[in-house]
Amino acid sequence: MTPLRQRMLEDLQIRRYSPVTIRIYLRAVAEFARHFGKAPDRLGAEQIRQYQLFLIKEKKVSRPTFIQMVCALRFFYTHTLNRKVPMERIPFPRRERKLPLILSREEVKALLQSPDNLRHRALLAILYGCGLRVSELTELKVSDINSARNVLRVRQGKGRKERQTLLPAKLLELLRCYWRNQRPTDWLFPSTDSARPISPKAVFLMCRKAAEKAGISKPVHPHSLRHAFATHLLEASVNLRTIQILLGHANLETTARYLHVADVAVRTTASPLDSLDLDLNPPAT
Repeated sequence: MTPLRQRMLEDLQIRRYSPVTIRIYLRAVAEFARHFGKAPDRLGAEQIRQYQLFLIKEKKVSRPTFIQMVCALRFFYTHTLNRKVPMERIPFPRRERKLPLILSREEVKALLQSPDNLRHRALLAILYGCGLRVSELTELKVSDINSARNVLRVRQGKGRKERQTLLPAKLLELLRCYWRNQRPTDWLFPSTDSARPISPKAVFLMCRKAAEKAGISKPVHPHSLRHAFATHLLEASVNLRTIQILLGHANLETTARYLHVADVAVRTTASPLDSLDLDLNPPAT
């Protein structure tokens, strides 16, 4: 490891970035330097601009990948090099306003019941019943279950923020059954190596397999269940601030996007088309 990479690593650790973020940032800066064949401290604003165009036009990276690169370079130049590069030279892409695809209650039920494996059912049930991110799920420990207070402790939330969320009675019953069957001691869902938790990729693959078995045609991933959790709570008239706390959102605006997919008033309003006395069926031939 070069002294510069070591310094960036230490800067990230000092600021308590998560291991995943540290790995992503270090890799992003390394790829930036490798693209030009020079040490990153010898590159400047013009090279950053050229690299951004390369990622967009030639490599055609996804928006999340592009944002990760922007964040990594901003951190590197601001904190590790302590160099004043105008932030407008490392811009974020315009925000996309895509609405999440929401699973219906019937689809969620089919998804949760599709796995024959008790561990897989418990994983899916926590994602939906507690509204967790997949990264939060994988970091759960047996000690995070507080059955006396009916809450689940989330230690590794986004931005390293800790919170508590719901622990539904049906989920607690399922987790007790899972514990009697598997006897986890530390990690609630350990990997094959019991010293480590299950990986996010394993959860993703398990979720996709369950969706295929349930016959759900929509693209389903672990975050789909978090979206469904928030939307179904809104449809049940739970207030937005409560849902924000349960999801661990820092900004209420992030939670408010679910209003667009759970707006009961919009979906139950009759269109003026229905008030017209006309027959739109094609004439019989």
